[in-house]
Amino acid sequence: MFGEFPETVPTHVRASLGVEGVEGKHFDAVVMGRGTYDPGLRLGITSPYSHLAQYVASRSLGTSPDPAVEIVSGDVPDRVRKLKEQPGLGIWLAGGADLAGQLVEEIDEFVVKTYPVFAGSGIPMSRAGFGIRELELTDLKRFGGGQVVTTYARRR
Repeated sequence: MFGEFPETVPTHVRASLGVEGVEGKHFDAVVMGRGTYDPGLRLGITSPYSHLAQYVASRSLGTSPDPAVEIVSGDVPDRVRKLKEQPGLGIWLAGGADLAGQLVEEIDEFVVKTYPVFAGSGIPMSRAGFGIRELELTDLKRFGGGQVVTTYARRR
């Protein structure tokens, strides 16, 4: 499951799922970490979410392989704050724990997908370090296979 929103489905998959051309309701931009961007790039997919404004946070990727993808190599939280000031829909964070850790103070909503599998230590949601950040449950969806999607809003 790529996400419950059609706009989170990569462009190259959208047609086969019947969501090609469907307008996004939640996001019009995506911020990816280099680790999220690289698997598609290795397959020659330089613009995985061409229906969204695309930003890749990377200190090592010097120039963008695609004019539709902006490389953010400096202050990522500052760039995200500037994006949030622009009119439009939301920004989807499609990155790992390192990027989430850098952006933890900029995240307004957490969508957590839980699958009915016990995998041991797992993958951390963020490497932000310990800090109490109060959240409020705003949505809960259960799916037939036991998956659960919980949505939390940031209490400020």
